[in-house]
Amino acid sequence: MKELIKKLQKYEIRIRKVINDQMHGDFHSVFKGTGLEFDDVRAYQYGDDVRAIDWHVSAKGHGTFVKTYKEEKEQSVFLILDVSASQALGSPGQQKIQVGKEICGVLALAAARQTSQIGMVCISDQKEKYLKPGRGNDHAFSMIKALFELTPASDNTDLAGGIKLALNLIKRRSLILLISDFIDVNYEREMSMLARKHDLVVIHLMDKREKALPPMGIIPLLDKETGRTVWVNTSSAYFQETYLANNAQNQEKISKICRKQKANYLAINTDDDYVPQLVNLFRLRNKTRKSA
Repeated sequence: MKELIKKLQKYEIRIRKVINDQMHGDFHSVFKGTGLEFDDVRAYQYGDDVRAIDWHVSAKGHGTFVKTYKEEKEQSVFLILDVSASQALGSPGQQKIQVGKEICGVLALAAARQTSQIGMVCISDQKEKYLKPGRGNDHAFSMIKALFELTPASDNTDLAGGIKLALNLIKRRSLILLISDFIDVNYEREMSMLARKHDLVVIHLMDKREKALPPMGIIPLLDKETGRTVWVNTSSAYFQETYLANNAQNQEKISKICRKQKANYLAINTDDDYVPQLVNLFRLRNKTRKSA
């Protein structure tokens, strides 16, 4: 565990150094909000935007009221990590689940340094682990220890159910980082709901074999979630075209949802250095907030 902590701290220092150098010391912006949070209502005044009218309150018959908002200066951070068996794909030490856990650990250390509250939900087709938001190094280290000692009870995936669980657990608007390989179906509605209610960042973990599977003839492929083995001809042109098209379509589907809901999207290949990619993500969020 000590070696793991040292590794994560080294990555966190790299992120902090680059951001401090290139964002003029604005490292504290990483976990700040990018929008507005509902604050209260007040009586309608001439010139107010009619789109701001709170019709539910106004319908009570005491006059017309508009919603007021405040800038999200500080908000809780929640990590939602998919720990289902499909995440085990990848080279030793570079499996999707390993990279996902490392990213969570680095962000926990970064949040501790900024005294931001950070919590975590690990999901498969059920709740695997939930840690309430907390502050400080002790909380970050406890989160990392719990994360790397976690053995999921289920191998299966249910992203829709996991997102619903998170929506029920996280009441106040928060910065949400949803980390998964998104190998599932019928979760689009729930992900859109998550983006509408919270400040959402989607991190899509991918393995190089999902973009280019070598033609190796007829080989057995194991579905880690069902335990079923299927024999496929990886040298078949039809298999290669279908396999690659399905993965590309899945990535475009997720990216499209994020664009529509104004959520951040980042695809990370497990064999790449994810630190500069996280830095670019923080830089983008910082630029977006300043131009808002």
